[in-house]
Order: sequence, then structure tokens, then C-alpha cells
Amino acid sequence: MQLLYIALGGAVGSVCRFIVSSAMMHRYGYNAGFPIGTLTVNAVGSFCIGLSFLMIQHHVAGQAAQDQLRSFVIVGLLGGFTTFSAFSLETLQLLESGLWSKALLNIILSLLVCIIAAAAGMAVARFTT
Repeated sequence: MQLLYIALGGAVGSVCRFIVSSAMMHRYGYNAGFPIGTLTVNAVGSFCIGLSFLMIQHHVAGQAAQDQLRSFVIVGLLGGFTTFSAFSLETLQLLESGLWSKALLNIILSLLVCIIAAAAGMAVARFTT
């Protein structure tokens, strides 16, 4: 059942990402190469994951209900909307735990590794076409 919650949330989140990102790009354009649509969904997703994480933790009774709602909202919906929200939450949790060096490492590695991985994927795609 948990996989169904994740799948449904992911489907909704992915469609929402497309709608929001497309609307922002249509409204503001690519703005000299700046991805305003992606920035918008990442910022909104980061806000939503912080909000929903604590709301579920503090306002939903029962561990089973919390797990189901987290599966749908956090893993599925927001995971489909943006994975940047998970990065933001995890980094914030490190900071709140006083683990500043681990938070900074997470920030630096996430940015560098993901950009390098995206570049590598593009290079492979270019090489094979």
C-alpha cells in the first residue's frame, strides 16, 4: 500500500512541477538563461517539505497514519515535484543538529556532484548521437 501512496503522490507532483515550471517560464521567459521555473519549483518544494514534515509530525495521530501521509506527501508528491526539497530538509536537519561541517559538505557535494553528473549524462548523450 505504501508504494501506491508514493506512486500516486509522485504522479500528482510531477504534473504539478510541469504546470508550475511551464507557467513561470511562460510568464517570465528564460530570463537570460536563468531557470526561473526550476528555481520556483525547488523553492516551493523546499518550503512545502519543511511545512509538511512538521505538520505531519505534530498534527497527525498514530505512527501508521504519519507513515502513510509522509509516503504520499513527502516521498511521492514533493519527490515528484522536486527532489531539491529533500536535500533542503536534510541539510536543515544537519544544521539544526549543530552538524555545520556535514551540512556544508552536503551543500558543496550535492551541487558539485549533481552538476558533474548532469554534465556527464549530457556528454554520454552527445557521444551516442
